[in-house]
Formats: sequence, C-alpha cells, structure tokens
Amino acid sequence: MEDLISYHFIDEAIEVSFFTPPVYEKSPTCPDNFRWHGELFEIKEHLAEWSDFTRRGRAARNMQPGHMTVAAGRGSLGVGRFFFRVSTQAGRIFELYYDRAPKDALHRKGDWYLYRELGPRGANVA
Repeated sequence: MEDLISYHFIDEAIEVSFFTPPVYEKSPTCPDNFRWHGELFEIKEHLAEWSDFTRRGRAARNMQPGHMTVAAGRGSLGVGRFFFRVSTQAGRIFELYYDRAPKDALHRKGDWYLYRELGPRGANVA
C-alpha cells in the first residue's frame, strides 16, 4: 500500500448501511456504504481495520486494575471504537469508525463517524 497521509481531518457523524447487517451491532463489520453531507459513498475495498478499547475520562478511573487489563483487550459496556480504512468507488480513501459509547439512557447504540480522508504523500490537494 502507498505511503498515505491525512489530507483532511473530518470527525463528523455519518450514516452507514450494510448489505448484510452485522451479527453484533456493537461489534460491527465494515459497512458497504456511507452518507456524508447528503452524498452517498459506495465502499469499493476494505483496506484495514483495528479497534481501540482505551477507557477515556471518567471511565478510565472507575475500574479495578485487574479488570481494566481484560477490558483493554476486548472492551466493556459502552467503551471502544472500531476503525475501518476504505476506498470508495470514486477512488477516495477514508477512515471511519464506530464509537460504542452511548449518548444517554435513551440512545445506547453508539454512532458512526467519518474520521479523516487519506491520500498519497506528495499529491496535490485542493
């Protein structure tokens, strides 16, 4: 893979959709497309994925050390992000993520975000 750099930091909420919904919605697979600012982006290729179960803020202080070690490897309720690097049909490369953190007691599912757009080092960026 090319040496990629971040062109644009975005970090905005997006809508995603799946041809086949993930078995576990709080541990999702890569979506098939996403909608950002009204534009539909079809995912052509799933390039990479990783997860981050780091506890942040108040959640970092409310767990016993032994349990925190286990949670760092697999996550715990409402903690964790699943990242995906994708290329779209139009040839653009993006990173998006699913944040498992609930907004409040009525909205417990988490949200999808478009993290950033990537491109090859040295390319002209508009």
